[in-house]
Amino acid sequence: MEPIPLSALQHAVYCLRQAALIHLERLWAENRFTAEGDVLHAVADKGGSRKARGMRRVLSLPLASERLNLVGTADLVEFHGDTPFPVEYKRGKPKLHRADEVQLCAQALCLEEMTGQPVPQGALFYAQTKRRVGVPFDAPLRALTETTAADLASVLASRQTPPPTPHRSRCRSCSLLELCRPEAFARPVRQWRDRMLAKALEDR
Repeated sequence: MEPIPLSALQHAVYCLRQAALIHLERLWAENRFTAEGDVLHAVADKGGSRKARGMRRVLSLPLASERLNLVGTADLVEFHGDTPFPVEYKRGKPKLHRADEVQLCAQALCLEEMTGQPVPQGALFYAQTKRRVGVPFDAPLRALTETTAADLASVLASRQTPPPTPHRSRCRSCSLLELCRPEAFARPVRQWRDRMLAKALEDR
């Protein structure tokens, strides 16, 4: 199975169907929010490394985890001595769900595997507030990140796109709303769940 992009975990926490539409069906659409995100990441994508205030700062650092079958790029990793500190740039402001935290934690898991050093924390920088939000990589967040990676891997392996998220308020800001058409899945959701349950029982 091809490695799963780190960014896909952020999509999967927000909406597993969105993640499947992007990474399984290869669908994409731009809106204001995705465009703002592209602009924000433009600087980090240039890459490079430099020292500042006694630390080494590496932009656009390639990451991978063989254990979790993940691959991607960190916007910024600050090395405080040998200890990596990942920083992810995000548009907008801190959110109620944990999608951004899971993406950042996945970067930390990659860094731990690659460097052999513990990565206890990182930060999310939000463009709207222009502030960093510290993120401790505690046991619950690590567990959520690994569970998300496993759930997404199962969806991609099944090659079946799941139904829309039950959190329908998230649909309004999704760039894939017109492609997803969540209203069309109001009735077939139960049928999809029955099929997935039957398949799981067959595989036991």
